[in-house]
Amino acid sequence: MSKNNKVETNMTKENKELSLEQREELIGALKVRFEKNMNRHQGLEWAKVQAKLEANAEKTWSLNEMEKTGGEPDVVGYDEEKDEYLFYDCSAESPKGRRSVCYDREALESRKKHKPENSAMDLAADMGIELLTEEQYRELQKLEDFDRKTSSWVQTPVNIRKLGGAIFCDRRYDTVFVYHNGAESYYAARGFRGSLRV
Repeated sequence: MSKNNKVETNMTKENKELSLEQREELIGALKVRFEKNMNRHQGLEWAKVQAKLEANAEKTWSLNEMEKTGGEPDVVGYDEEKDEYLFYDCSAESPKGRRSVCYDREALESRKKHKPENSAMDLAADMGIELLTEEQYRELQKLEDFDRKTSSWVQTPVNIRKLGGAIFCDRRYDTVFVYHNGAESYYAARGFRGSLRV
């Protein structure tokens, strides 16, 4: 029995590390995006970001998950105090590989019929990232226009969630809107955007 547990643990660890080839491919894609979108991170240097990425195998795994699911992660800031770069999903629309999800595990389990495959909170946790807060979402929207056709779940305040609701945001009419829904609802045009500190 302990042998099986050991195998499972090793598998989990292996799954959270990219091969050298995968890492190089990801870093190459991130570099191209970084250089193409300097408006998102003025004054920051790619060489320093790359050094951070190369020193953090698990974080590059998470970034690869963001990339694989259509998030197009990019650097949107730097925390001097913590010496961390902040990555957000910067795809024009809510990431394709993360749509049709309800808000969290509790909402997923509360559905009797037509359950979605996953929840936004669970998927984010599996990927090692966090959902954007409403404040972070608004900051992102100051850089460019996002979610003009889709919407994205954002972290929901506890008092709203306790009453069965969850919040999501989008951009329409050149304005960022915040809405509410039952946390168990899910739509083909709603996913979530994540953040990751490296």
